[in-house]
Amino acid sequence: MRWCCVKNCGACCYLDPSERPELDDYLDPEALALYLSMVAEDGWCVHFDPQTRECRIYDERPEFCRVRPDTFKQMFDVEEDEFEEFAIACCIEQIEDLYGEDSPEMQRYQESVDFRSSN
Repeated sequence: MRWCCVKNCGACCYLDPSERPELDDYLDPEALALYLSMVAEDGWCVHFDPQTRECRIYDERPEFCRVRPDTFKQMFDVEEDEFEEFAIACCIEQIEDLYGEDSPEMQRYQESVDFRSSN
């Protein structure tokens, strides 16, 4: 399977620090301060547009918002050959926690990942 992002999800933009207790394990103090500054009162990123379910600063988003092998190596010590599986597991866990395992978001994500694995 290959990791991919799906439109109309935004699960990764739910940044509530109480949901991510190990933030200081994988973010340096400067990145952690930036992360915390991006959390709105409702736990969502201040740059997340709930109507479009898209990031308002996508091209300028911080490194920790980028799902790439080099970022995951730096933050989580995930080797490149483990990246796809790790990233997929992260998305599934976040989507399930936020929207539910039978949600349309989960169905779209699983279909998209399955489609990419067959190509």
